[in-house]
Amino acid sequence: MNPFKNHKAYNRMYREGELTLGLHIPLENYRFETPTMEKQAELSQQAEAYGFTGLWLRDVLLEDPNFGDPATGQIYDMMIYLTYLAGQTKEIGLGTAAAVLSLRHPLRVAKEAATIDQLFPERLILGVSSGDRRSDFAALSESHANRGEAFAEAYHYLEKVLYEEYPSIVSPKGIIQGANLVPKPKKRIPTMITGYAQQSMEWFAEHGDGWMYYPRSPHLQEESIKRWRELSQHYHPGVFKPFTQPMHLDLAEDPNEAPMPIRLGFRVGRNHLIELLNEYKRIGVNHLFFALFDSERPADEVIHELGQEVVPHFPANE
Repeated sequence: MNPFKNHKAYNRMYREGELTLGLHIPLENYRFETPTMEKQAELSQQAEAYGFTGLWLRDVLLEDPNFGDPATGQIYDMMIYLTYLAGQTKEIGLGTAAAVLSLRHPLRVAKEAATIDQLFPERLILGVSSGDRRSDFAALSESHANRGEAFAEAYHYLEKVLYEEYPSIVSPKGIIQGANLVPKPKKRIPTMITGYAQQSMEWFAEHGDGWMYYPRSPHLQEESIKRWRELSQHYHPGVFKPFTQPMHLDLAEDPNEAPMPIRLGFRVGRNHLIELLNEYKRIGVNHLFFALFDSERPADEVIHELGQEVVPHFPANE
């Protein structure tokens, strides 16, 4: 059973037994430098035209050289920039990877998500997480150690305020009595638990509409997906819950270059990439989005080759 059979972006992106492809914003090979954020709208439009089904954005506040990853994601605020890109495109899904509920008040997240849903119906895929960047927690005077508890509280608050009329909420996050969020989403917004969010697998198999996990080898990913799907069926028999993962990609110019591991992904030629993606499809990955940060080639060149030679093997579900 598909609980989102009338949600366009979800259905283009997710179908049981199928794999579609997306891209991680920024569409740029900036490595450990600060991204320029040039041509993002134009490249997003090209990605949409080629049949990529999702663009994914990060929720990062501060540049922290000690954290060990590139700069601050896409530089701009995630929700504002997501809205901008939605206005520059027509149907490609816009995903959060992921909104840090431990640091964002759930009523604000609900207001933002419901507004995006009204302005750009059936485009938003809401990934949510507990966060991991200590500098962001410290700057907001929030407890990094207690982020799992804060996430669960925020998640339940978010669900009630989005989908119940005049909800009764008494929570550490606040109290709502006799008031209502407007606007309400036109239909449920697909909400994906990202990572473990400091919860048990049982918890996020019961909650959320799908799972998004970090890139790993197919063998290790297969074990986790199998266990999670068993638990999901225990809590929600007959309901399909998709699995999503990112992958850093350095697409080699030689189409036959064999895969070589890099940070959070692979350097590989397109022919072996297609084989690798088919393996991820076999183990149950339903959507995989490429981060081009570590690419040696320009992002527009890589997007063109992927769009011409790889995406047709993993087309949008129509």
